[in-house]
Amino acid sequence: MVGFYELQLILLVSLCLIFLLLERHVSRRKEFKEKDLHTSERLENGEPTASHNSLATLTRQYLIVYAIVMGADWLQGPYVYSLYREQYGLSERMVAVLFVTGFMSAGLTAPLVGVWADQHGRKKLCLAFCLTYTFTCCCITIPYLPILLLGRVCGGISTSILYSAFESWLVSSAGALALPSTDLSAIFGRATLVNGFVATGAGVASNQLVTFTNSFASPFVASAVLLLLAYLVIRASWGENFGGTGTTPSKDLFQLKRLGQAWRIVRDDPMLLVIGLTQTCFEGSMYLFVFLWVPSLQEASPTFPSIALPLGYIFSSFMISMMLGSLLYSTVTTQSGGLTVHAKLSSLVCAFAALALATSIRSESERVRFWAFCAFEACVGMYYPVQGMLRGTLISNEHRATLSSLFRVPLNVFVVVSLMTGVSSARSAVLSASSLMLAFSALMTAFVVVARADDYVSPEASLRPE
Repeated sequence: MVGFYELQLILLVSLCLIFLLLERHVSRRKEFKEKDLHTSERLENGEPTASHNSLATLTRQYLIVYAIVMGADWLQGPYVYSLYREQYGLSERMVAVLFVTGFMSAGLTAPLVGVWADQHGRKKLCLAFCLTYTFTCCCITIPYLPILLLGRVCGGISTSILYSAFESWLVSSAGALALPSTDLSAIFGRATLVNGFVATGAGVASNQLVTFTNSFASPFVASAVLLLLAYLVIRASWGENFGGTGTTPSKDLFQLKRLGQAWRIVRDDPMLLVIGLTQTCFEGSMYLFVFLWVPSLQEASPTFPSIALPLGYIFSSFMISMMLGSLLYSTVTTQSGGLTVHAKLSSLVCAFAALALATSIRSESERVRFWAFCAFEACVGMYYPVQGMLRGTLISNEHRATLSSLFRVPLNVFVVVSLMTGVSSARSAVLSASSLMLAFSALMTAFVVVARADDYVSPEASLRPE
């Protein structure tokens, strides 16, 4: 007999396939329409094929690597809590300390990671990510607390690189090829879609690995193998790019002058302040959700602990929901993908995410919580391409990785403070705070970013001669 969660996964997969077919149909119609409209202009310029090939090459280079590294990351997702809590027998307070260690590491190193990426090269930092995250996977398989803490420190550094250097490499590469913003938006949309497919497969794979090996550590070993593969692919296929024209590394190891300059840029631009606020509120809520979704569903389940929840299948359902969100993003931005549209989408995504978390708090039903969490993950699927496009538009290339990482400092502070409140006894309070902050972020985005979007001039455009 097919269980509830297996049935929901089948339903979500079917729904996702339908939406995927519809999105492909809409996308192809637009492609053909644009092709007919600009055929004569392209023939006169004589460079359409080169432009198309450049886009295809960049998309392939980025998505292959993105799929591998995100697959390695997602393999760990369903069982990191269970590995610490159930297999190693750590208390929930100690599990929270391990999570806090990772977030503190990420918060302290985030600004430096961004500066190093801009100064030393984004490709080099991405290669370093593969090595540090592989080391993290090795550490997490050893049930000795100092080693586990060391693994969380390296994991925090790796996370900072993953969510700054990779995106910065893509945006800078697209700028070097002079690709229009619609093409970059399409790559972000496809990346989130690929991320959903990979995460869904990773959830099922991790479930099968744990079943086959009877160990929650096995997905982390598989993750290390994928990270080494990513290292080889990046080294063979990616070119290097830097922030601005300065490729000579500064002698200031901690880059205090550059960090001060980056902070002044953010401080003087209300739109960047709100973008940073959104990143703190949304991604902070997302990371807390990673810690809370398992115990939250277990608490609402009438059959737990006698019947264990199929965490891999539940995780895959969340990832399919994320894919549905990315498909919705692609559909909405097919016709118009400008700054104003993305600003409005950012506000709406935060508002719906706040509503989803609020619903999960108010309901004691396991199924309602599950579907509320699926709705939250759908918002995640829209958030990443929306936020990526906003950062790509609002932040100049010279400081892109630096500012993207600087935004992660308050994000990690928010997560650390929330985890230190004692989430085992305050899950509802933490989720309520996340919901309220998301609602506040939605309002600020609407009043600041949306209101100013029509009159905004990008940093690169302002530097071009008339």
